[in-house]
Amino acid sequence: MSDSQRFPVAAHALAYLAHKGAYSPAEAAPSAVLAASIPTNPVVVRRVTALLAKAGLIATRPGVSGGAWLLHRPEAITLDAVLRAVNGCAHLGSPPAGAQNCPVSTHIPRQVAKALTAADRAAGEALAKITIADLLAEDPPSLAAFAPHSSCPVAA
Repeated sequence: MSDSQRFPVAAHALAYLAHKGAYSPAEAAPSAVLAASIPTNPVVVRRVTALLAKAGLIATRPGVSGGAWLLHRPEAITLDAVLRAVNGCAHLGSPPAGAQNCPVSTHIPRQVAKALTAADRAAGEALAKITIADLLAEDPPSLAAFAPHSSCPVAA
């Protein structure tokens, strides 16, 4: 799974669990069901739900009767917590070490690392204002001023 898939898959999975009212093991949604909703492979979902469980956002149970369920109400789960759970803006990459004796390589890795920190911080600040409940709402105030990103296919 690419790093760039983690956040959208995590947000979708959490929204699905909230929509279905999955707040206990009895209401757990299996990875195959979550994967069909996203749509992606159940293995991708299991990798993401493992990260979400490690962060304390959901619980999971393996096996045939297994699945995932929310540990918090959707109004209490902010997207910055989701971003942190799936390792932040890692999909932007990390700077290579650079070549020895190159005048550019002595500064660029450190400066790119700082730029990545700035991007991660900015994303976190913006996403802290949006909850999983907002994703399920028709036109929540937290998203009202925005159009879908131009690179994202959106159903008409």
